[in-house]
Amino acid sequence: MSSKILPGPGESTSEQNLRHLPSVDRLLGSSALSSLADALGRPLVKRAVQRALSQARDHAPKDGQTPSEQALISMASGFAREDAASRMRPVINLTGTVIHTNLGRALLAEEAIVSVSQAMRGYSALEFDVASGERGDRDDVIEGLICQLTGAEAATVVNNCAAAVLLSLVALGGRKEVIISRGEQIEIGGAFRMPDIMRAANCRLVEVGTTNRTHLHDYASAITPKSALIVKAHRSNYAVTGFTSEVGDAELAALAKRSGVLYMVDLGSGALVDMSAWGLPREPLPSDSLSKGADVVMFSGDKLLGGPQAGIIVGSRAAITRIKRHPLKRTLRVSKLVLAALEATLRVYDSGHRLHERLPVLAMLTRSRDAIRESCMRVGTALANYAGPEFELSIEDCASQIGSGALPEEKLPSAAVVLRPRLVSRRSGSLLKQTLTRFRSLPTPVVGRINDQAILFDCRCLSIADEALLLGQLRDAQPPGIAGGQQDRPA
Repeated sequence: MSSKILPGPGESTSEQNLRHLPSVDRLLGSSALSSLADALGRPLVKRAVQRALSQARDHAPKDGQTPSEQALISMASGFAREDAASRMRPVINLTGTVIHTNLGRALLAEEAIVSVSQAMRGYSALEFDVASGERGDRDDVIEGLICQLTGAEAATVVNNCAAAVLLSLVALGGRKEVIISRGEQIEIGGAFRMPDIMRAANCRLVEVGTTNRTHLHDYASAITPKSALIVKAHRSNYAVTGFTSEVGDAELAALAKRSGVLYMVDLGSGALVDMSAWGLPREPLPSDSLSKGADVVMFSGDKLLGGPQAGIIVGSRAAITRIKRHPLKRTLRVSKLVLAALEATLRVYDSGHRLHERLPVLAMLTRSRDAIRESCMRVGTALANYAGPEFELSIEDCASQIGSGALPEEKLPSAAVVLRPRLVSRRSGSLLKQTLTRFRSLPTPVVGRINDQAILFDCRCLSIADEALLLGQLRDAQPPGIAGGQQDRPA
């Protein structure tokens, strides 16, 4: 509702309207905003009131009207709640990508969540040796577990795998030559390229072989007295097929040892166990490279491992000692919260007990198509009702992906709620985008994807808790005249 006041002598309509706007203190004194100030803080609510009044002043000259006092209170209340809300909003992931970089990658095991919560609530023995009462090393929290799970002599952790590569390069190969195959000059997410990381580490890059074929003699002929490292980067986010050849860990490790240089392997995705036990493709393990002679191996904590964001570096004691002593190590170290989550995740692996149930990433990756289809059947009608009568509903087979560069060629059998426009026209593309925007505008945004002129909601990552949340908010947000909660079972 708005008010319109006739101007007095010498006043324009907009000036008269602005003069009658309530003051900041008057609005703050209202029962609604006073209660909100008690809950959210007076400074935050006052800023919201000032924003509402400023918006009213900006619009007054255009339409000659100002909002009513109640409208201003409502507007300020909305601004205040918006400012108080977290920008890292929870979302419901129906994209079909399990380890989704833009949605936070791996979901943590319940044990890790409890461990992080405990670490936040009180003091902990982060860098303190309880037995001796002396200062300790924060790597002690996880080093023993990592070594036990990988067979490494020593280990350390930094804030992500790119940092692990950078630190290892600068500590072991700074101002020297580093040899790598042309076929492994990878670019990871965010346009970070291996050559750029090597330059940042002050290494001289020596490329060998070709894009599709590299042989042992290519590496051997490139080694000089200035060489420090042979590097192998696992192609976790793309595949080269056809007429290809690459050199294995055992051969490269043996060549490095004969030549007096170190052999380093960047595994990227970093599985800790053979995933073929659950019917998934086998990803190279850190223990594979270490057992074949690699001096240093690094991998991610928040991908196939299913833990927090971290770059884990394992290898020989001599190499890890050099890495830990480099000044850059302190700038890249992880917090107690990351260590708490990582330790708890590693202890799940160390137990060897019900891994595919206790680790959410494994649980989602191993979920059967039949189970996913059942989820689709339970939520399909509600999704279609919210999308509106312009769409027709079907439940169809589709393919999920692991995500974050892990096993790029592998697709997981899945099922999706598919919403297709009943009438295909030039505006179909806009309709699809606008409808997905509406789903993302829900209190807990629902994130799907467009494929083949249809909206796909792949339910692989839809947990029972998220399913209940999804149905509840769709029911509350149903358009007028459409009954919520109706659960038909479409074919």
